[in-house]
Amino acid sequence: MKIATLAQIKEILPALDLIPAIEKGFAAYSSGRATVPPVGELILDKGEVHIKSGYIEGEEFYVIKIASGFYGNPSIGLPSGNGCMLLFKQKTGEPAAILLDEGHLTDVRTAVAGAVAAKYCAPRKVERIGIVGAGVQARLQLEWLTRVSPCRDVLVWGPLAEELENYERDMESRGFSVETTLDAASILNTCNLVVTATPSKTPLLSAADLRPGTHITAVGSDTPDKQELDPEILAKADVVVADSLSQCRLRGEIHKALEAGQIWESRCVELGAIISGKERGRTSESQITVVDLTGVAVQDIEIATAVYRTLK
Repeated sequence: MKIATLAQIKEILPALDLIPAIEKGFAAYSSGRATVPPVGELILDKGEVHIKSGYIEGEEFYVIKIASGFYGNPSIGLPSGNGCMLLFKQKTGEPAAILLDEGHLTDVRTAVAGAVAAKYCAPRKVERIGIVGAGVQARLQLEWLTRVSPCRDVLVWGPLAEELENYERDMESRGFSVETTLDAASILNTCNLVVTATPSKTPLLSAADLRPGTHITAVGSDTPDKQELDPEILAKADVVVADSLSQCRLRGEIHKALEAGQIWESRCVELGAIISGKERGRTSESQITVVDLTGVAVQDIEIATAVYRTLK
């Protein structure tokens, strides 16, 4: 059995072609070739723990992943995310690897999914990228968007001026032109590709600010109580996309919009069905599109398998 540390994993990640791998996982899921049990969840006083597992028919491994978010950790000098991925052989149940990624692979596969969502649903001409949030995921989402969009003009919102200053400095050193704001409304007012990446439990973006042609990838709302979008945004959208319809019934922005009576499930399509060509994503520059990413175990299967094979 292989045991890999975070340092070893980070060393090989740049060599991996992850967008096609994650696309393959989503397509397998939406075609019914993946078995993904309901998310296991622990909600603690100071944080949350998610347990995701699954396998894809015909592939070599199944995965059990533990990932946590303790959002007060940065105030005591610790990262907010942690966890590991356990890789087992489908045919025998033998453990193949323990990937001690400390939550990094979850962060990366989520950012890759954001790039995939933009690839199929964002407008062809991205005028400005809006990022809601200024943490680790907000950085990774922007980095991975460079694989699918040439836009480097960015407006980022966050609740804390110091956090925004750090984000601006970090991302400008990576070739982006970054403006910061404490006014969340300015994101939808000026950006036509928007990514939300916060643990908010109340809407941060309003339908009143929504413009034709906007694409939103909602990443942060991965539990039943989190919410970043006004449900009316989904009601106004021409295309509403779920990474997993079964998960999005119970968590995420689609869950909140269904609960509010703003949309009905028949309006929603899965990202994997768009990737495989069974459903259509964006078909015109004037459409409003929303992709709700709650995180599916097929992403963990594909990234863990790619890491393991490279380590071998």
